[in-house]
Amino acid sequence: MAELIQTHKNPDKTSLFFTYHFQNTRSLTTEEINILQNNGNRCSDPEWHSFYVRRNARFDPRQIVNCEFQGVVCIGNLEPLTIKYHDLELDCGLYNSYFRDVILGDNVCVRDVSYLVNYVVGNRVILFNIGEMSCTYHSKFGNGWVKSGEPESVRIVIGVGNENDKRCVLPFEDMIPADAYLWSRYREDRELMNCFTAMTERKHQPDIPTWGIVEDDCVVKNTGLIKDAKIGAFSYIKGALKLKNITICSSEREPSQVGEGVILVNGIVGYGSRIFYQAVAIRFVIGRNCQLKYGARLLNSVLGDNSTVSCCELLNNLLFPFHEQHHNTSFLIATTIQGQCNIAAGATIGSNHNSRSPDGEIFARRGFWPGLSSDFKHNSKFASFTLVAKGSYQNELFITYPFSLVYLDTDSEQVCVMPAYWFLYNMFAIARNNSKFKNRDKRVIKVQHIETDPLAPDTIEEVLGALERLIELTGRTLGLESYQKAKDYLHQNPSQDLVLEDPQLQSKYGGKVVKAASGYKEYRKIAKYFAVKSLIAYCKRMNYDSLSRDIIRKIASIPLYTVWENIGGQIIPQKQVELLFEDIKTQKIQSWEDVHRFYDFCQENYCAWKARYGLYVLEQLYCRAMDEFSADIYKDICKDVLSVSDYMYESSCQSREKDYTNFFRAMVYRNKEEMEAVLGTIQDVDFLHQLEQETKAFNEELRVLFSDIL
Repeated sequence: MAELIQTHKNPDKTSLFFTYHFQNTRSLTTEEINILQNNGNRCSDPEWHSFYVRRNARFDPRQIVNCEFQGVVCIGNLEPLTIKYHDLELDCGLYNSYFRDVILGDNVCVRDVSYLVNYVVGNRVILFNIGEMSCTYHSKFGNGWVKSGEPESVRIVIGVGNENDKRCVLPFEDMIPADAYLWSRYREDRELMNCFTAMTERKHQPDIPTWGIVEDDCVVKNTGLIKDAKIGAFSYIKGALKLKNITICSSEREPSQVGEGVILVNGIVGYGSRIFYQAVAIRFVIGRNCQLKYGARLLNSVLGDNSTVSCCELLNNLLFPFHEQHHNTSFLIATTIQGQCNIAAGATIGSNHNSRSPDGEIFARRGFWPGLSSDFKHNSKFASFTLVAKGSYQNELFITYPFSLVYLDTDSEQVCVMPAYWFLYNMFAIARNNSKFKNRDKRVIKVQHIETDPLAPDTIEEVLGALERLIELTGRTLGLESYQKAKDYLHQNPSQDLVLEDPQLQSKYGGKVVKAASGYKEYRKIAKYFAVKSLIAYCKRMNYDSLSRDIIRKIASIPLYTVWENIGGQIIPQKQVELLFEDIKTQKIQSWEDVHRFYDFCQENYCAWKARYGLYVLEQLYCRAMDEFSADIYKDICKDVLSVSDYMYESSCQSREKDYTNFFRAMVYRNKEEMEAVLGTIQDVDFLHQLEQETKAFNEELRVLFSDIL
């Protein structure tokens, strides 16, 4: 049963509301009150003493018609102007609306808002045809805070990575995937977890009541319920069903939009993101420049920058930037996926657990591509850029070979892995990936650093591990008594159709590594390519024309890091992460802003650290220090790297050319002219022109790099 209460139920909070927002104001004149009353307006205070106008404001009371005012209300300029947004054009003013405890900025239009309570509204804002728009004094706007005196049970948490909430994080407005990753992965460090919670709590004042916020130049129309919302500048909201306890980050340079039929509850929307067409998100953080649309359901998840999700269902996930999932039949639950992935139609990744509790999970490094109608059993783990062929994988997988193709042998039920598949058969994708993701990155402000190059320290660390594993398995399979003999065999037989048994690939039935020798050869070549590319980048940054032995020694003096982590999309040495944790626990770092400055520091040093790691990679491949490298070794490096560079361009051209020469691609067209009208010509592919120029430039830089040594 509804409870009858007085308008000023809590005088302390009303007084505080006045103190915060009603400075430099004046009361209405008698003439203004008469005009308001003649226009059918009503005020709970018969003398209109609770209605204020900003001092010196250009205020025309004739533009307030048929409104009801309770509590404390204040308004700025109100002039005979028109506000227009796309096809919506309305006069400034207040019409047919209810207001209680509201601050209104300059030249706003509030029309047909049935219930507007406890909000601060900015300048040039349109609020049109809204059912209810209210804010409680204890709102958190989607952040994981609690107010003074509130029980812990009301705190909003996001249970990423696992359904049992044991990896849960507290959302906050500035959260990026790197923050969520560190918080969710190092759960055994209770002191660190407590520090993360304290840092989040410091971002608000638990004793101060809250008021809803609508910043300048927003448009909100045809929306059912908005409660406890902070709506950033230049936001556009139309036709939403329910927005409750949320923050929508938005600015003139990165405006956000929320569209028809959307429900958002307990979450934070990043700058420049767009949410449309019956999408639902509950307990979430959505990064910058993301799209959520076409009935997508996002629950208990953090979605990284530049991601697009539509039609599907995602529960309890931590998803790094450039996550693509577009299909109505795809399902993703209890995963940590490190970005640059594409979840195909029919893929059902989740709810197939290996225990009696919903506590399983999947961990996939960046570039995870499961095929059509694939399903996997928790727990499973995948190396970077794993391409999984269509299949029902009913046993746990542990795929440690990066850039591999995974498929099932239906006869033996073993899982088969082809290492270095992308380099052998899909080099076009490797060559295109870097530029593709950079072109899709429409963020204006890039807080989360993102490594878009497939060949980076995280993936090369996996490559080195895969090389060691291939040598070990070769010796075991062929009965070779020493590590060196197994390594020599792989070097001397690169074309051998070598199949290796690897029991750790899959529980129960194990797995096989196919084309192991050719994979070994490609891994070595691509590792050299990465090392040289890193050295070239460092020389360019330091304005070195070429490498000399003295410069190599300078690079060798840079700290060496051999273990790397993908922290939300940024590649950071594990040792640096450990130093960060120590600084947090000793209170040298006390805020998330300081943590973000640490990310910036790592990015600033990334080029140098990567160059040092490049030297290490070459030394590992040739089993000696670079001071001991002969001219023949440098020539061998140049030869292999040049072949990779040329092959990237040539295979990219050949891959695209197949679209025009393959019979089965061409047969749907009546003639060549129709095909070119639909596909364009190969000369129209901007990426190939760009790649051609980059290949020529890289090859010239390679020629110069070792010129002082050879």
